[in-house]
Amino acid sequence: MKINPGISGKTKLCGLMGDPVEHSISPAMHNAAFRALGLDYAYLPFHVRSGDLPAALQGMRALNIRGLNVTIPHKVAVIGLLDGLDPLAEQIGAVNVVLNSSGRLMGYNTDAQGFLRMLAGQGIGPRGKDIVVLGAGGAARAICFALASQGASLTIVNRTAARAQACAGDISKAFGAPVKALGPDPERLADALADAGLLVNATSVGMLPDCGATPVGRDLLGPHLTVVDIVYNPYQSRLLKEAAEAGAGTVSGLEMLVWQGALAFEIWTGRQAPLDVMRKAAAAAIRPSVGVYLQVHPFGGRV
Repeated sequence: MKINPGISGKTKLCGLMGDPVEHSISPAMHNAAFRALGLDYAYLPFHVRSGDLPAALQGMRALNIRGLNVTIPHKVAVIGLLDGLDPLAEQIGAVNVVLNSSGRLMGYNTDAQGFLRMLAGQGIGPRGKDIVVLGAGGAARAICFALASQGASLTIVNRTAARAQACAGDISKAFGAPVKALGPDPERLADALADAGLLVNATSVGMLPDCGATPVGRDLLGPHLTVVDIVYNPYQSRLLKEAAEAGAGTVSGLEMLVWQGALAFEIWTGRQAPLDVMRKAAAAAIRPSVGVYLQVHPFGGRV
């Protein structure tokens, strides 16, 4: 392992902005990667409320912050404050990575590819599958675009039906395929899940500190489903626990976090991300109980 030179006047700063950010394990993951490659970078979390988002982006320019991850609730709102967008981020309509190049702020989306890499690692191919996605925010949009690009048949469910319909309309227009949209209708959700092979929770429901919450009742889960939860802290959300008890396959969002983070790392540094280092640091940062994750996912692989 190379030696990181430590904080200095030349250190490049990266970070995470969102509300909340206290639960995030991204600092542990990225700082471990910087140390592993001996890069003079540091990564910090920034708690940014919605009303402070414009000032935060100005601060990024003024302080010459090299890069930021963008999380809940800013992935869509940040777009209007940037100087440019990567084509994929523009198509999706959501940004989770910002790069500062001499004061010019460019937005990217690594959630989409991160999600597909996670599925591939589990041997899950979306093509031809009926998939229910919960949520219509920034992460959900990226996931839906990624799944649609692979030929999946989508049903988007959101507590605000209009947002689900808007997301479905954008994806249908982009890929020329019908996409269903549902509001908070338990009967229609039950029908959709009865026909689905994959359920994706792309909301923050069940994330620390609200570990007791779940977006789907246990009675709707069964062996015909594989359930993916992008919530990674706790590692096993209530949704995943109840899905496993119902005989469904389960996938934690930790691997998606690692992959999207590795892709962001490459955007900021121009260096290949040390994926095994990031995976190990992310898993260790959650809780000792995640040790089973390390046994299931051998260290290795490249971005």
